[in-house]
Order: sequence, then structure tokens, then C-alpha cells
Amino acid sequence: MKFIIVGIATAGLMVAGSALAVDMPDLAKKSSCNACHAIDKKVVGPGWMDVATKYKGDAGAAAKLDAKIAKGGSGVWGTMPMPANPKLTDAQRKELVDFILGLAK
Repeated sequence: MKFIIVGIATAGLMVAGSALAVDMPDLAKKSSCNACHAIDKKVVGPGWMDVATKYKGDAGAAAKLDAKIAKGGSGVWGTMPMPANPKLTDAQRKELVDFILGLAK
């Protein structure tokens, strides 16, 4: 009986983990954001859920994140610098920012 319960719990966790990966916007994958960020955990940079939580309720959050994506930066989450992504359009950056901030619901 314990084996069955453990098996069901493990399968449930695998499905939950897969759901998070599926929810990542294609733009994030195409732009290689997922090389440094994951939705739910720190990779090189912070997990996007942590970013969303940090900026929840901050009226200027979208502008701050947009600038960080466009110009890069460092010091907010540690010493590892985030590279600039100047090739992303305003609309593409907005899509990523909206996705990230939307995780704080």
C-alpha cells in the first residue's frame, strides 16, 4: 500500500513539474531566458516566481523589469550580471514582464 501511495505522489509531482515547464512562454525559450531562469527555482538567476513575489504590489515593477531585460544589470539578486537583451522588441519585453509578474497571483 505504501508503494502505491508513493508512486501516485511521485507521478503527481512529475506532472506538476511538467506543467510549469509548459507554461513558460515560447519567447523565453527562443530567447534563451531559460538558460539562466526557471519558473520555480534559482538557476543562475532567480526563479521568476521569486521575482514576481519580490515586485508584487510595486507600481513601477513592470518598468524596472523591462529595463533589466533590455539593458541587463546586476546587484539586485547577487553579483552575477544579467546580460542585456537589446534584440527583443518592446512588445516581446512586455510579454515576458507580464508573464513574470503574473506569477505572483
